[in-house]
Amino acid sequence: MTVMNAQDIRNKYLKFYQERQHKLIPRAPLVLTNDPTTLFTGSGMQQLMPYLLGEPHPDGVRLVDSQPSFRAQDIEEIGDNRHTTFFEMLGNWSLGDYFKAEQLPWMFEFMIDVVGLDVNKFYVTCFIGDEANGIPKDTESGDIWKRLFKEKGVEAGEVNVGSEADGYKVGTPEGVKIFYYDASKNWWCRGGKIADMPVGEPGGPDSEMFYRFDASEHTTAEKEQYGELCHPNCDCGRYMEIGNNVFMEYVRRESGFEKLPAQNVDQGAGLERIAAAAIDSPDVFKISLLWPIIEKLQTISGKTYETHTNSMRVIADHLRGATFLAVDGVSPSNKEQGYVMRRLVRRAIRFAFDLGVEQNFLEQVVPVIADLYQDDYPEIVKNRENIIETLVKEEKVFRQTLRKGLQVLTKLGADGLNGEALFTLYDTFGFPVELSTEEAFKQDIALSADWQKEFNAKMAEQRARSQTAAKGVFKGGLGGQSEIHKKYHTATHLMYQALRQTLGDHVIQHGSNITEERLRFDFSHPDKMTPEQIKAVEDIVNEQINKDLKVSFAEYPTEVARGEMGALGAFGDRYGDTVKVYKMIADGLDTPFSFEICGGPHVDHTAQLAEGGKRFKITKEESSSSGIRRIKAVLA
Repeated sequence: MTVMNAQDIRNKYLKFYQERQHKLIPRAPLVLTNDPTTLFTGSGMQQLMPYLLGEPHPDGVRLVDSQPSFRAQDIEEIGDNRHTTFFEMLGNWSLGDYFKAEQLPWMFEFMIDVVGLDVNKFYVTCFIGDEANGIPKDTESGDIWKRLFKEKGVEAGEVNVGSEADGYKVGTPEGVKIFYYDASKNWWCRGGKIADMPVGEPGGPDSEMFYRFDASEHTTAEKEQYGELCHPNCDCGRYMEIGNNVFMEYVRRESGFEKLPAQNVDQGAGLERIAAAAIDSPDVFKISLLWPIIEKLQTISGKTYETHTNSMRVIADHLRGATFLAVDGVSPSNKEQGYVMRRLVRRAIRFAFDLGVEQNFLEQVVPVIADLYQDDYPEIVKNRENIIETLVKEEKVFRQTLRKGLQVLTKLGADGLNGEALFTLYDTFGFPVELSTEEAFKQDIALSADWQKEFNAKMAEQRARSQTAAKGVFKGGLGGQSEIHKKYHTATHLMYQALRQTLGDHVIQHGSNITEERLRFDFSHPDKMTPEQIKAVEDIVNEQINKDLKVSFAEYPTEVARGEMGALGAFGDRYGDTVKVYKMIADGLDTPFSFEICGGPHVDHTAQLAEGGKRFKITKEESSSSGIRRIKAVLA
């Protein structure tokens, strides 16, 4: 069998499930405009949560997609052979339709027969059960896997493991293919833990799929780092998780857990990891979506991947992630998504110094990334020049920062440099510590004996502050469905239309974020708004609130909604064949004040926004990035 590249695997997967009556749905953007709980789309299921929780999906009960995802939590940890900030999740869903008996054989067929993975290197995990909560062992999934292996001539043994810690005692016994783990590994719910699930919360067991790259057990060094024996959930890299079948099977009641009347399937498989398994390499950077970037880095630097592995991995990962953020309308800035994007680009440039590449770097690499995805993501073709221009501009800005950093370093280093000074250079001036220490060596500037310890302590303080701040982003809960969220979603629609009436039709939404304290809205406009314009927008919104517009929605074919009906949408959003359009209209009128595509929660009447004597008030208007303004507003 011919070895499939990543692009082929993606397309084969989508075709595989479409042939099984699944509707192909468009990807969500990396920045979800109506999810206040997270900066980025971090999983394939994120946009499907309302439907997994019971809302009917306009495209039916069988769905499939490939969802680009981004996780920024561990940017500084990138460099090993299998983790990336940007990745694609191949997902399929059953919303109350088929269940385990169909899902597991289909995934086995796709992995073994379509992709061509070696069944002898394929392993699975299942849920061992939870006696305290009366949830039985998922023997149904185990029995299905056992039958599937047997059909391929493999007698699949089973073992009860329990926790991850128990796994290091159990290891991988000869002939065992099916491993039963506890709820810390093989149970899905939004809170993460069975014990924390509130009444009414759905959850269920999952069955993960792994590929094993090396049959040997832990070396002495690995035993010290990970544990005595290797097992599927070990983090040494010998096993790589390539997919997870989540079965939303139960709901928590006052009396305990009971079966859901409509049970859902949520499957997510990592494209990059499946592609690595297909070429039987534990290094995801050698797959067809990453290796051409590495090859370009080798060409322009004259260095090899073998001698500069870590630097090339960081650069390839970060620039791929930054490229897709640019595709979805993010620009480098000092706030939220833009800040993360800026970190990616600047870290990539920093590691390029290690390769000896000090100018015209991104304009050579970003086109390679665009070429890798343009056949499957037409939005890259459409925005190609803007993407390249955005990232190249950030490189130029950062190189100016580096020059300023050198001047500050020389000044601070007059009496030597300690860790606190190095952190100031890093945090305030964006000057990487590696460059600081290298420059100190060049200029014969002394470093304090404990500079590294001092620097790490300041970094730890910064991470603690970041984690505390991040809690504010997530505290709205996954659904963001509280009454105040509904009010701010509704106010956002009114403000969008008021901005267009006040400033002009060039105003297009470029993102929004809603918490229980305020709404935030990014939009295209070249100039700072005047106080008169801000007041005009406030007056229009409050007038519509007082008119008590009726709020309702209907579903329309996308082309009709966006075309002849003129529904507004957010920049960068992609839609399926049908969309949900919210209308806000006064009694007795034929023309709505607001007519906008949206999936967020809303109130029924705009007068609800004025409850308690509240009025709409813009608290801040500022620049978000070049040509993009940002408004923050409250109901107070």
